Amino acid sequence: MTRPQRIGFVFLDAIVILFALGLSFWLRFDGHIPARFLATLGWSLPIVIGAKIPTMAIFRLYRRSWRYAGVREFATVGVACVIGSALVAAGVFALRTTGPFIAFPRSVLGIDFAFCLIGLGGVRLLGRALAPQAASSTAVALRNTLVIGAGDAGAQLVRAIREEPGLPYRIVGFVDDDPSRHGMLIRGVRVLGGRQRIPQFVRQWDVEVVMIAMPSASPGVVRETVEIVRGCEIAEIKIIPYLSDLYTGVVTSSELRELQPEDLLRRDPVRIEEASVRSFLEGKTVLVTGAAGSIGSELCRQILAFGATRLIAYDFNETGLFDLHAELARLFPSREAIVVVGDVRDRQSVGRTFSRFGPDVVYHAAAYKHVPMMEAYPAEAAKVNVLGTQNTLTEACRAGCEAFVLISTDKAVNPSSVMGATKRVAEIVVQERRQPPPRCIAVRFGNVLGSRGSVLRTFQAQVQRRYPVTVTDPEMNRYFMVTSEAVQLVLQASVVGATGDVLVLDMGQAVRIVDLARDVIRFYGYEPDVDIPIVFTGPRPGEKLSEDLFTDAEERDATAHERIFVARLQPPADGWAAGLERLENGAASGDDAEVLDALRDLLPGFRPSNADSGTSSTRDGGP
Repeated sequence: MTRPQRIGFVFLDAIVILFALGLSFWLRFDGHIPARFLATLGWSLPIVIGAKIPTMAIFRLYRRSWRYAGVREFATVGVACVIGSALVAAGVFALRTTGPFIAFPRSVLGIDFAFCLIGLGGVRLLGRALAPQAASSTAVALRNTLVIGAGDAGAQLVRAIREEPGLPYRIVGFVDDDPSRHGMLIRGVRVLGGRQRIPQFVRQWDVEVVMIAMPSASPGVVRETVEIVRGCEIAEIKIIPYLSDLYTGVVTSSELRELQPEDLLRRDPVRIEEASVRSFLEGKTVLVTGAAGSIGSELCRQILAFGATRLIAYDFNETGLFDLHAELARLFPSREAIVVVGDVRDRQSVGRTFSRFGPDVVYHAAAYKHVPMMEAYPAEAAKVNVLGTQNTLTEACRAGCEAFVLISTDKAVNPSSVMGATKRVAEIVVQERRQPPPRCIAVRFGNVLGSRGSVLRTFQAQVQRRYPVTVTDPEMNRYFMVTSEAVQLVLQASVVGATGDVLVLDMGQAVRIVDLARDVIRFYGYEPDVDIPIVFTGPRPGEKLSEDLFTDAEERDATAHERIFVARLQPPADGWAAGLERLENGAASGDDAEVLDALRDLLPGFRPSNADSGTSSTRDGGP
């Protein structure tokens, strides 16, 4: 609120306060105030102004934006009115022996309080009601918009749109399948009917934009809704994220985003025991390595959402950390989020971070993940995926952390690539640290839909440019999960896992990559092999047609959560320590051949694709 606005509010409040007192006297005497009480009224005016205006100022009611006022703000007005009226009553009582106040009618005090509360609150309520209208009056070319979902999320969305200046949306109605809501007015907007009548509503109201506000709906309902809307030739479809993506639980206009392929590809939502995760993280200092990556950044959001007091986001990607810090500050203004630029390959940097912040829990997500690229750079893969894990784990043990969680991958199972082999070694490094603290566990899962560099993003870019979509092999398949749900399961796993456990997330059914490619092409309104061809390029170095979540030698044990299992790994072969030292030396010196030989010795059965032809021939930039 600007200074002129504050002065205007003070002046308006003064008028309301004076009017309330005068009206109170008028009502007390049935419309005719005796002459001797007119003097009492006159002498009382300075007292009520002197008591109530400063009280309003003390409660900072002249520094609040009433445009976004809610229950808390109006409750503050009520408290200020109570205290202001109490001060007036005290003043009148103190002056009860003075001429004009000897016969001051006590009932006036109660009537005056009621009128002040109604008047001062009403002025602010009017300002809140008029502000969105003023903002919308400046917007141009408002577009008729239909909101699907008349629950809490839909109501919050309509309120947020009306209060955000410059948004070009005119909400013409809600759509909801609950018959009990049909005909109701929610935020002044009518619930028109069920989803099957969407085509009728689109024609009737000349709808240009549809917003889907059903964060708890099943994926099947969302897919069905999108098909209905697209059948109406609506070009702009926006969606509120699923509940797992709503970190604060509050729907704002900034949460609204364009429909993405993963919104239609995800499966039934994951259910976790939120109370146990919150109990584990609440009040803790948590360190996340690789925090600027897809998994790392989502870990940061979820960890703060579950109540961690302080988050340490560690990564060497300073631009990614800068963006992450800005986002976390917006989402969680009351929590402490600290970014640290550092490299897990640098033991001293890692050690300084632990010494400075003393984290209670560590989630180690820093890793090189791209299979073909790591085939070309085995020593670099080992430096990050193995030495980086050792450095972080060693410092976590030295600092006496409560828990250390390694983020692993299904490519560590029967590895055929350098990336998978180095992650398998990292799993064993964590598994072998059996003496807590910390409680050391690894969590293994498959591909994440929509992460940076993922096949989904590659397909999207190709389709948007009308390029042929490239698939390595018609039979290639992978396990997929959306980022937010994968991270929620990681957090749940960190609660149920015992030291030395390698936990495996149930990723559901594997998805054929060619089917995923066809789904993405259809998402953008094209027909596969008609509008956009699918081209098969052949598997790249280190790639397998199918990934597994368990090896044949691993036993699968259940945990307290139905979607999380324990892989009982075989102990490492004799000579493990010597082989690991050889791998460390080869990685430190940048000797790719030595790293490959060490990986072969450490993991019997691993046969690197570049063992005979040299690393230079494996560099591949294609999808």
